[in-house]
Amino acid sequence: MTIALHGMGVSRGIAIGSVHIIEHDQLDIHEFSIPKESIEYEVQRFEKAVTSARQQLRAILNHIPETTNADIAAFIDTHLLMLEDTSLTHEPTRLIRELACNAEWALKLQRDVLVSVFDEMDDAYLRTRKDDVDYVVNRIQRILLNQTPLRHEVPDNRLTGYIVLANDLTPADTVLLQHNGITAFVTEYGGPTSHTAILARSLGIPAIVGLQHGLQYIHEEDLIILDGTRGVVLVDPDKQTLAHYRRLQKDEKLHYTALGKLKGKPTVTLDGIPIELQANIELPRDFETVIEVGASGVGLYRTEFLFMNRDTPPDEEEHYQTYTKVIEILHGLPLTIRTLDLGADKQVDGGRQAGPVGSNPALGLRAVRLCLKEPSLFRPQLRAIIRASVLGPVRLLIPMLSNTHELSQVLQIIAEIKSELDAQNIPYDHRLPVGAMIEVPAAAVCADVFAHYLDFLSLGTNDLIQYTMAIDRVNDEVSYLYDPLHPAVLRLIHITLQAGEKANIPVAVCGEMAGETQYTRLLLGLGLREFSVHPAALLEVKQIINNSELAPLKRLAQMALNARNGIEVAEIMAAVNK
Repeated sequence: MTIALHGMGVSRGIAIGSVHIIEHDQLDIHEFSIPKESIEYEVQRFEKAVTSARQQLRAILNHIPETTNADIAAFIDTHLLMLEDTSLTHEPTRLIRELACNAEWALKLQRDVLVSVFDEMDDAYLRTRKDDVDYVVNRIQRILLNQTPLRHEVPDNRLTGYIVLANDLTPADTVLLQHNGITAFVTEYGGPTSHTAILARSLGIPAIVGLQHGLQYIHEEDLIILDGTRGVVLVDPDKQTLAHYRRLQKDEKLHYTALGKLKGKPTVTLDGIPIELQANIELPRDFETVIEVGASGVGLYRTEFLFMNRDTPPDEEEHYQTYTKVIEILHGLPLTIRTLDLGADKQVDGGRQAGPVGSNPALGLRAVRLCLKEPSLFRPQLRAIIRASVLGPVRLLIPMLSNTHELSQVLQIIAEIKSELDAQNIPYDHRLPVGAMIEVPAAAVCADVFAHYLDFLSLGTNDLIQYTMAIDRVNDEVSYLYDPLHPAVLRLIHITLQAGEKANIPVAVCGEMAGETQYTRLLLGLGLREFSVHPAALLEVKQIINNSELAPLKRLAQMALNARNGIEVAEIMAAVNK
């Protein structure tokens, strides 16, 4: 009998194959004291294990073909950087000496300290970095415990065509599995912003996460169908179901072939309205993908990675050199650089400031608030962005503004920096556009006021929805309230778009809504003319835009604005996407 299990589809596509189950052994870490004369030996044992872990990761990195998407190497690089971080490599040796304990226990104690920091973070993407800590720590622990490599870590062809099921997977696991020929994977845990989910989308591997109790119902060598678009796993499908999904696979291949033909073609509605379709970027390595999918530019360049895995923040020159390389890669395409978006809830090494984490960090000292309080973080980045603006079409984006006083402070600092550069005869674009992220309801309601002082606006729908609904979007107990279709959210988006139109400045949506194709037509109807999406979603969004007519969408969007709840909006959406 066919069993249907539901999870969260994080990477689209259909896969059919036998199951291979990966079970990460629970490491049994014992605590024991060691005699004083053995302390240095234990320190050396730990340091040798760290060295071996580095060698193993470099071996994985060396097995990645040069033609492979750059995202993959970036994840392994992150783990290698962690093995250079003193908080992971030096602290355990201090604990060994101080507590006279075994290396495994010292490493576990430090792991618990690091993970507790990440657990306090509000940002979903940065919170999942604790998975990277666990991965690196577990690799060192396995070496210390003299455990043999897991089956999937051995490079051979035994897993070709398999669908992998696991409690969870690390990015390195995913890399190894992909090169061992797996067709898809499903995990019991994880979310859409986890590194593994992001990597699956980048690799084009169909994937489902959060399939609770999957290991209870699925067994080794079971035949399953994985539908990454709908988040469904079918166990032991009958012949009719198999035939249906094989037809869907063929249709899917034809669909992606058709999408490829959209590269380089204009993004324009059926009634001739041109739409700006740009890309969101996390890491410098991602910029080549922008060119590959034919994006018209970068609508959001997140710069937080510059502050990760280090003890001190980057200086002006490091910022400048990073932006210079990016501008060169883009060959004249516009680049929107968002300034540092860290804070009490999103501490990452080089951006960490002294002081307690607030009881509600999402509402605390973060983003522009932190930058204005800590100019030593803010000014070097602003100077670098302004200097880089002479090299290509650059825009400067300020996150999480909530009032005009903050804006006036930022504009004053920018004016001071420009005066300094003038005095030093350092060139820059005197017309450098400055914009604001609209992600706080107060800013959306007063978008017309912000628009008076700025050159563009960008809607960060992830936080806007979170703050509007007064929920923590990564808290499972209230995440059901995270509703992009709530009329209040739609009205705030509409207010912001109207403010931009009245002030004759562009407004983009760069949050997840922009890349979710079920919202594309609704956003068009609300008046959006500039999307910024993950590169993997860009061609899908373009296809929908190119097959849409605005006049009927405007009427349906108005109906959505007048709806009483998200259920009514969903019914309207069915008509929008018909």
